[in-house]
Amino acid sequence: MVFLHEGLGSVGQWKDFPLSLCKRTGLPALVFDRWGYGKSERYDAAGDAGYLHVEALISLPQVLAHFGIEKSIQVGHSDGGSIALMFAAAHPGKVCCLITEAAHVFVEDVTLAGIREAVQVYEDTDFRARLAKYHGEKTDPVFKRWSETWLAPSFREWNIENYLPKINCPVLAIQGRDDPYGTPAQVDAIIRQVSGPATGLVIPDCGHIPHFQARKVVTQAMTDFICKCLPCI
Repeated sequence: MVFLHEGLGSVGQWKDFPLSLCKRTGLPALVFDRWGYGKSERYDAAGDAGYLHVEALISLPQVLAHFGIEKSIQVGHSDGGSIALMFAAAHPGKVCCLITEAAHVFVEDVTLAGIREAVQVYEDTDFRARLAKYHGEKTDPVFKRWSETWLAPSFREWNIENYLPKINCPVLAIQGRDDPYGTPAQVDAIIRQVSGPATGLVIPDCGHIPHFQARKVVTQAMTDFICKCLPCI
């Protein structure tokens, strides 16, 4: 299993969730910090509308090649989910199945409103200090690159739905119904347009981090999905 963190995430922010899924499925996992996040090297370049494409089509293949991983189960949260979708579309033979949590395939008004609110929270509360526990001196570049990229007028038209029909592996798309950054329309778009078998799971009373906010439900759903796919792998 390859775990891909969110736009403000890191290995540390997954906490023990990957380990718990490993124990349940009996599978090993790769959990890594993307460049500029967590304990990876600092990355100061400004973000642009193609940053997720670079992660999915250039960086992730390089990481997997480095570790000698030829086939994987992709588990992506938020930005990580979008990366997993594009990677699976570009490398269908390398993905056994994939799971997304709160992935985006297009930009919604609620997404931008949520990010604007996050900017205010970052400026007015201890949110920056809490992120700094994971990103250290890279915290401001991480937050600025994420927020300014998504809020740029040019990013409003960002859309990766054209990748979805190229995905032929089984897909489980998870979303919290109360996610401040997206609606169930994201899940609907994914399961409607991928070519392989797809299941959507929209969890009530759950926000942007289902594997924490609805951990029992998510862990069971992921375990069942992966175990169902294993005989075909």
